[in-house]
Formats: sequence, structure tokens, C-alpha cells
Amino acid sequence: MASEKVRCCTKFVENSQLYFAMIFLQFVYGGMNIITKVSLNQGMSHYVLVVYRHVFATVAIAPFAIIFERKHQPRITFPIFIQIFILALLGPVIDQNLYYAGLKFTSPTFACALSNTLPAMTFVMAVLCRMEKMNIKKVRCQAKVMGTVFTVAGAMVMTLYKGPIVEMVWTKHHRTKTNAKDTNNTQISSDKQWFIGSIFIILSTLAWASLFVLQAKVIETYKNHQLSLTSLICFIGIIQAAVVTFLMERKTSVWLIGWDMNLLAAAYAGVFSSSMSYYVQGLVMQKKGPVFATAFIPLMMIIVAIMGSFILAEQIYLGGVVGAILIIIGLYSVLWGKNKEQIMENKVTDENISFALKCVHIIDGKKSNQNVEAPNKLLSLPHSHMNVINQEENKVLT
Repeated sequence: MASEKVRCCTKFVENSQLYFAMIFLQFVYGGMNIITKVSLNQGMSHYVLVVYRHVFATVAIAPFAIIFERKHQPRITFPIFIQIFILALLGPVIDQNLYYAGLKFTSPTFACALSNTLPAMTFVMAVLCRMEKMNIKKVRCQAKVMGTVFTVAGAMVMTLYKGPIVEMVWTKHHRTKTNAKDTNNTQISSDKQWFIGSIFIILSTLAWASLFVLQAKVIETYKNHQLSLTSLICFIGIIQAAVVTFLMERKTSVWLIGWDMNLLAAAYAGVFSSSMSYYVQGLVMQKKGPVFATAFIPLMMIIVAIMGSFILAEQIYLGGVVGAILIIIGLYSVLWGKNKEQIMENKVTDENISFALKCVHIIDGKKSNQNVEAPNKLLSLPHSHMNVINQEENKVLT
């Protein structure tokens, strides 16, 4: 009886690991948004912050790449170098600089909510690049299209309509007390700054979506060397971000950083939000796929909203709430359609492999076809499916 309970507990922990991992990552991202907002409010240059963030990320992840992936490294040809160069430009430079700029002009909750448009943007870009198949007659495709429309509508509402402040029960007393101390602590952005910040976050998310589309191609070369790929992207990103910083920031004093919130923001974002999250997210995606990983994004917005209201006395506006609801509806509509599509693809794959195994008999170590249709069916199967068939044949021969 006791052993059965232990076995059940062990099974529960094993099945729950990926869920706990993704929930933990959302707290990591939420903490990054809050700490970064405090650092930016204290005058930290977001250009410098991006450079230091990837210095910490490279230092944290490069040793693991050297230790675990130093053998059989892919040869870096000129086309592969250009692809990695563009990945670094899209991620560390464009995406994060624009996101931090937008975060400075708006609020952590608003930035997180608006960045939830990522799955819809990725879907549209994948369709344009012919990486995603569309059949509008299928319900799953209709769900993805409608989800994209809802997501874009939510982003437009959040950008163009601010609305009245939505008071939280636990923030009224805190905000009154904070305002009595120092009205500058709240740092309410003007409507113009809010609009500009919204545009920055949308462009940042667009760059992030472009990174996902390009990374899908690069990962084919670095399939078994993800730590190495991440290290290269972070290292090249340091150089690119440093060049941008020298062009945008004329004062050398902006590079000075002490034992304060600025150092904490750079170290936290580099070690946790970049290097560690890349690794954990990669493991989760290998076992559950990108749909599972992306489904936890709205949780980050809720975490940041609660943390921001307590720590920053953040003001939440009606336009942000309405837009966030539309984005979440659209997000889960896209994810539902994508999940149904993956289930159908897996079903077809299993049927193809099952049919092929039935068509192939092993007699004295040689293959013989059961009928004339078998060879054509086998030739039409993808290479990965043929590997499964060969493994099954080897089991029989041994």
C-alpha cells in the first residue's frame, strides 16, 4: 500500500515537472519586468542594459556549451554565420531594446499583455513564409484566423484607448500613501508617451516573431547543440548591442554601473531570463512542443499585474483590461487550432508508420513486400518515419 502511494506520488511529480517548469519561468519573466522597470525609472539606459544582460548571459551559458557540446560542432559556413548574425540582431538588439523602451514609457502589465500577440504574429509570418499550411474550410484553420483577428483587435484597443483607471482593492491605500510621500514615484506617462511605448512593444514583438521563424531553420543545423547556438547568439548580440549603444549614447558615464538595482537588473535578466530560460524552455518544447510552452504566456501578465500593483503601485487602465481579454481569447483560439493540427499530424504519422510496418515482412533477414502498393507508400514517407521503420526491423532481426 505504501509502495503504491510512493509510486503514484512519483508519477505525479514526473508528469507535473513540465507544468511546474513553465509556471516557474513565468515568475522569472515577471520578476524581470518588475526589476527592469525599477532600473529604467532610476535612469538606467536600456541600450547599456541590453549589453550587460547578454554579457551575463554569455558568461552563464558558454561554459556549459564548452563542457557538454564541444565535440562534433557544426561547421560555421558563411550562410550559417549570416543567419546567426540576423538572429542576434533580431533578439538581443532590436527586440529587447524596443521592448525596454516601450516598458519605460508604459508599464510592466501593459507590456506583458501587448507581447501576448506573439503567437498570432508568428502564425501570420509562418503563413507568409509558407511554413504553415492553410485550409480555410477546416475548423482548426478558422480558429487560428479568428484568433489572429481577436489578437490584433486587442492590441489596437490597448494602443489607441487608455480609458479610466481600474482600481484594485489592495492598491487604493498603497497608492494614497505613496502619493503622499512623493508624487514622482508613480511616474504616470503622458498619452503621447503611452502611444509611442505601445508602438515600440508591437515592433519588439514583431522582431521576436521573426526570430522564431528564422530560428526554426537555424535549429536544423544546431539540433543537438542548442547551448552552443544560444552562446553564439548572445556573444554576437553583445557586439551588435555595444555598437548600437555607442551610436545612441554619447556619454561614457552611462556605462558606469554599481552595486545597485541596475546591476541586479542586468544580472537577473542575463542569467535567468536569457540563459536559464532558453535551456528550460528548450527542454519543455522538445517534450511537449511550442503550443504547450506558449500557452503559459498569459500567466506572466497576471503575475506582473499583481506584483506591479503591490511593488510599483502600478495603475491599470480600462483599455488595457479590455485589450488583454481580447488578446487572451485570440491567443487561446490560435493555440487551440494549432493543437488540433498537431494531433491530426501525429495521427497521420502513426497511421503511415503502422501501414508501412504491415507491408514489410522480414524473412531470413531480407525484406519482402506484402503487396504492390507498399513500395510506393514507403517511398512517400518522410525520412524520420523511415528511421522508425528501420528501428523496428532491427528489433526483429536481433
